[in-house]
Amino acid sequence: MNKMDFSKLVITIALVLVLFLCMDGSEGVSNSSGSLSVGDINPPFAHHKVNLSVYYDSLCKSCALFIIKDLRDIFDSSLISIVNLRLVPWANAYINNNNNSISCQNGPDECELNSLESCALNLWHKVDIQYELISCFEFLAIEGTINTWKEDCLNQLGLPEKPFLNCFNMGNGTQLGKTYINQTAQLYPSPLSVPWVVVNNQPVGNDYANFAQYVCKAYRGDAVPEVCNSP
Repeated sequence: MNKMDFSKLVITIALVLVLFLCMDGSEGVSNSSGSLSVGDINPPFAHHKVNLSVYYDSLCKSCALFIIKDLRDIFDSSLISIVNLRLVPWANAYINNNNNSISCQNGPDECELNSLESCALNLWHKVDIQYELISCFEFLAIEGTINTWKEDCLNQLGLPEKPFLNCFNMGNGTQLGKTYINQTAQLYPSPLSVPWVVVNNQPVGNDYANFAQYVCKAYRGDAVPEVCNSP
């Protein structure tokens, strides 16, 4: 092969490589674009849930009735599918600056139950478990049989005792209570009564029994539960 033929061969190979790279690059772009589908692009607000916060005291009868009866509707009606539910005990408790202890509106028994419920909220992060356990506690509180919480609540729900008792006996529930108290103190406006129900940072005041209407009104997603279409 002479020098001229060799040069032509090199140029030919170079052109083939350039052409191949261009085709490969364009194919990559095509595949990348083709891999996108409507299902890959979330419509605006499609998964935006409404924040529903309930500030309460564990030995407050109106709070207990709201949790046991009214709040259960969010599970029975599938409203929970569009709600981030947050239960916050210790609403009317305060921290004593002199000794850093906590005083509760309804006395030491309420502080103890608040501590139990704080442990429940922080050990189990699934909202349905949190709700069922706290609802059970509140039911026993109304019945005046709260001392049977271990058998009637933990055991009935099939929840392990050891981590729960460790949390309570070590005083972690009370320490968590200080966090809840500080969070409640930062609310604006301050709670005027309990339960204090807040929907997307807006309190509903004394109309808390109709909280579902406020949740439906605040929701901006596409998958609207049937309850929001009810007259």
